[in-house]
Amino acid sequence: MRWRDMRGSGNIEDREGAGPARGLGGGAKIGGVGLIAVVVVSLLLGLNPLDVLVGLQGDGPPTTQAPSESPSAPPASRPAPGDDPGKDFVARVLGDTEDTWRELFARMGGDYRPPRLVLFRGSVDSACGMASSAVGPFYCPADQRVYLDRAFFDDLSARFGAPGEFARAYVIAHEIGHHVQNLLGITDKVASARQRGGASGNAVSVSLELQADCLAGVWGHFAHRRGLLDPGDVEAGLQAAAAIGDDRLQRQSRGSVSPESFTHGSSAQRVRWFRTGLDRGDVRECNTFSSAAR
Repeated sequence: MRWRDMRGSGNIEDREGAGPARGLGGGAKIGGVGLIAVVVVSLLLGLNPLDVLVGLQGDGPPTTQAPSESPSAPPASRPAPGDDPGKDFVARVLGDTEDTWRELFARMGGDYRPPRLVLFRGSVDSACGMASSAVGPFYCPADQRVYLDRAFFDDLSARFGAPGEFARAYVIAHEIGHHVQNLLGITDKVASARQRGGASGNAVSVSLELQADCLAGVWGHFAHRRGLLDPGDVEAGLQAAAAIGDDRLQRQSRGSVSPESFTHGSSAQRVRWFRTGLDRGDVRECNTFSSAAR
């Protein structure tokens, strides 16, 4: 993956130096085992891992109304090239998603407002509540920020068997896909459906995640057209999508699969929709909510 040819974004908030935030487990860092634990337990219960952790803090679920721009927001922190290749990688992938979505929103007659990406370690305080690394990377609609503990990349390779730079880029692009959904008003509609509960609420949550996979693929489509992908990159991304399918995670954790408790979709579904975005490069093809798509 030719990520060094991508434009680096300045929309990075580096909170790694602050260490784990206080509030979850006394602020202790949760390592690779903890990363799996909350995900597994949440899948068994048919819940969203972030909702579980926020609930443990006594807060309500993440809100879906995006705040207005705050003039007092902290300035962006952009890593200098060469200082930390890992941070530089994140900044450049983020910058390339900005360029892609800015162009696509312009074609749709709108303006793309990029999110900020927060790098943290262990745990972090967001507008959606206190969250641990155990939830994995997540997007908070309430503050329009993506939260990422880079330790997840190590787990993606070592524990999930999905190594490679494009696999990591897929993770970032998936969370940016959630931001795109927020800007398009899709997140609010899904939140309303989830509040009604039942099987329909769970189904739309899965559709939301699969659509984010498809939108990640749309970004990958244009990155490929710009000559930024190397042979094997697409396969690495598809491998990552398959590695974190609900059925695979459930089978690894308890030896059986319960589709009714899926939160993100099966491996086959995640691969299918990521592939759809990669092949078509068209947001209109990412309608995972239609009955024909299921």
